[in-house]
Amino acid sequence: QVQLVESGGGLVQAGGSLRLSCAPSGRSFSSLAMGWFRQPPGKEREFVASISWNGDITDYADSVKGRFTISRDNAKNTVYLHLNSVKAEDTAVYICTAGARVGVHAYWGQGTQVTVSS
Repeated sequence: QVQLVESGGGLVQAGGSLRLSCAPSGRSFSSLAMGWFRQPPGKEREFVASISWNGDITDYADSVKGRFTISRDNAKNTVYLHLNSVKAEDTAVYICTAGARVGVHAYWGQGTQVTVSS
């Protein structure tokens, strides 16, 4: 089993920046591909970004390309999602995922709330 704990959410003004973190436990972090999803209020959950175990492969939803960056620090057992130039439509619960490879999301965290004020 893998437990995922997200942090870093909060209130941010439109155009601002925020950094989310996720720290897995229960399995070697460096063997896991990691990802982020989000669920806006009243909407379905949607893919945001993913990163391979060594960071060589990243993938982004079209809606966040050029604004969000996913990264990882295997020495700190942490994956990050850098949110830049945020918009009101980025308001959502952001959820960390983990799996054996990019595109596989076997484990899910509880999420952290990001609210963008205009």
